[in-house]
Amino acid sequence: MGEAPDNIVLIENERDVDELEVEDPSKVAYISQTTLSVDETRAVINRLRERFPEIIGPRTDDICYATTNRQLAVKQMAGECDLVLVIGSRNSSNSNRLVEVARFHGADSYLIDNETQVEEEWLEGKRVVGITSGASAPENLVQRLVEFFKKRGVTDISEFHVVQEDVRFMLPKHIRKALAGQAG
Repeated sequence: MGEAPDNIVLIENERDVDELEVEDPSKVAYISQTTLSVDETRAVINRLRERFPEIIGPRTDDICYATTNRQLAVKQMAGECDLVLVIGSRNSSNSNRLVEVARFHGADSYLIDNETQVEEEWLEGKRVVGITSGASAPENLVQRLVEFFKKRGVTDISEFHVVQEDVRFMLPKHIRKALAGQAG
């Protein structure tokens, strides 16, 4: 929005789409923030396509795979948990979304930086606690939270698998060529 403020409109929900007025409906395109809720984004994009059949969007889903996978896992996990603790920064959009997704799917949920922020009252009456983290939270913070529960006597700990992340990122072509030249 900072690059072309006169040509970009922020759409946050389907109502915004309904109220959107554009000069030329045949010249509309969209992009989305990579950390938005997958379900919310899908509904907004569907509404945009209804209103503007010629709309142009990204060639592929531009919500990052890690965010998509974590939201899917939390959606499924929340139904089996009394509480979901999300490790992540307060200013992390994807971490905040994970809390929202867990709550929407029936679990109490809180965002914490680390195990020292767990409140005793959150745990009262809870039998099953789910642990997840934002896409950029270090794995050692998750392990420290698991250790926090082990020290409290929890012995039934299991990983919840939904999606196997096997995405590989290619180096840019010019770097691959340079590396190939060094190997020879």
